[in-house]
Amino acid sequence: MNKTISSIVLVLMMVLSAGGAYAHCEVPCGIYDDEMRFDMIAEHITTIEKSMTMIVDLSKAPEENYNQLVRWVNNKEEHAEQIQDIVYQYFMTQRVKPVGDEKGEMYEKYLKQLTLLHHMLVYAMKAKQTADLNNVETLRELLEAFRNVYFGEGHKH
Repeated sequence: MNKTISSIVLVLMMVLSAGGAYAHCEVPCGIYDDEMRFDMIAEHITTIEKSMTMIVDLSKAPEENYNQLVRWVNNKEEHAEQIQDIVYQYFMTQRVKPVGDEKGEMYEKYLKQLTLLHHMLVYAMKAKQTADLNNVETLRELLEAFRNVYFGEGHKH
């Protein structure tokens, strides 16, 4: 009996102290699908746009539907956070490698990538804070600009 309780306590301690599991870790496994990440961000942007449209429509409705309104706000914020996660966890942490200024053009590319990624983080934050569709359009433009810098001009998707 005492051994059983000790085993249960040990298992519970292990479960409770375990960190979260992520879809793609920082282990250098070499398994990357950059195109998929761009597609995921684009899909999140479209979902944010739909959420914003629904928020505006529900806010104008003659009968208040607060439950649906809250659900669309939460949906918008969740997808904005997922953009932020992909930007910093996937691209900034794992894919965009630091380059020293002695590398000339490579350094310029690195700076452009970081600048675009930072702007994407900011506009994802703005998308969380508002229902302004201009933030969605800016996110789309930033994503396309980053795609062009990341892959090179003329990259076929």
